[in-house]
Amino acid sequence: MTAVAAATAWVLSAGPALAYPPTPPSASTAASQLASLSVKTEGSTTGYSRDLFPHWITQSGTCDTRDQVLKRDGSGVTVDSQCEPTAGRWYSVYDATWVVGDSSVDIDHIVPLAEAWKSGANTWSTSRRQQFANDLSVSQLIAVSASSNRSKGDKDPSAWKPPNASVHCIYAREWIWVKHTYSLSLQSAEKTALQQMLGTC
Repeated sequence: MTAVAAATAWVLSAGPALAYPPTPPSASTAASQLASLSVKTEGSTTGYSRDLFPHWITQSGTCDTRDQVLKRDGSGVTVDSQCEPTAGRWYSVYDATWVVGDSSVDIDHIVPLAEAWKSGANTWSTSRRQQFANDLSVSQLIAVSASSNRSKGDKDPSAWKPPNASVHCIYAREWIWVKHTYSLSLQSAEKTALQQMLGTC
């Protein structure tokens, strides 16, 4: 898939094609991946802390993971010597709105850190959790409006879906890809919600 086609998968008709997270597998592949995941009762958050998932780590030069995502996902982004954005705007696919100024942008973990903890990451090493929290190779990180990210919190798709229903297909494919890549489990209601979202593809 070309870069433009990949970006269009997220942006749809919202405006100019932008770069976004790596394009997840197709809906049919996602369905197969979903079927292969273990379904079990969700674990607890006992012992959980965001600090157990070290982020944001240095990715290149003075740029950390957050900086890299802001540069990748934004339009007209310029940065200073510390890789902090000095200009730019970001299209938040969750709520189909443009955001100006990086202070109003959050970097969302598609599969939240607390959700990962309850799905198996509680047994991981710190280095594995660091990889998960900073992974740019799968569709785990995306720049969205702070308001939409905080509305989502650590909820899975049975409790929260992007208000912009037109991205439910790709959101489900991304969520499944991340959980499959990291062999994380699902709870029953979460699997049902993901199946319903794949049905919109």
